[in-house]
Amino acid sequence: MAEPACPDDYITAFEATWPALRRDPVGPFIYRDGAGGGSRTSAATLAGDVSADALDQIEARFAADARPALFQIRTGEAAFDALLAERGYTMFDPTLCLAAPIETFAPSDPKCSYVSWPPVSIQREIWAEGGIGPARLAVMDRACAPKTSLLGRIKDRPAGVGFVALSGSIAVLHALEITPAERRKGMARILVRLAAAWARTQGATALALQVTRANTAALALYSSLGLREIGQYHYRTKPMTEA
Repeated sequence: MAEPACPDDYITAFEATWPALRRDPVGPFIYRDGAGGGSRTSAATLAGDVSADALDQIEARFAADARPALFQIRTGEAAFDALLAERGYTMFDPTLCLAAPIETFAPSDPKCSYVSWPPVSIQREIWAEGGIGPARLAVMDRACAPKTSLLGRIKDRPAGVGFVALSGSIAVLHALEITPAERRKGMARILVRLAAAWARTQGATALALQVTRANTAALALYSSLGLREIGQYHYRTKPMTEA
């Protein structure tokens, strides 16, 4: 089956599989409350025509909730990005969205990796060591189904974890974390293939993920697995005292 062609399908899938606690329309923006689940679940995004007045309105909403203003700027939103820059917003975490057809991936190895839901204690421990704590685990809990967690082993030792969920025909891999002692031993490759294998059983036609541009090692791995850029975004923020 062919990879979905519409970029909006991927945007929908990224959000459905890693959702905010709450989404509210504020003028031409979507305002999100991530309940501590990270920038992706907490950033506002543009959903219409931007204006200075509309930006004033959503800045007031952030201030009313005692939150620093935070925006995710996507491909094709140069005018919005420029307006934020003029107001002194700082850019951070330029991120690539990658995807590949399911048939791109080699079969997974059932001897060293498996899927399960909900995650077991050792998976939660590995995530916690990597900075993925209760707030992000709550994001996984509220994500759409079907979904599953991934666990990989090297010589019977837990070595890596991940989370994957399906939206329509697109599976999205999140929270891939390899234990420090087992890095550079091929576990990330094993878990990406496991995610694709599980997604195939659920009827997915594509596997997608997001990775910061600064993570050059991960980008090299994903490129070698056949994942290609389908979009990009970055964030802009400003402290509450300046917004």
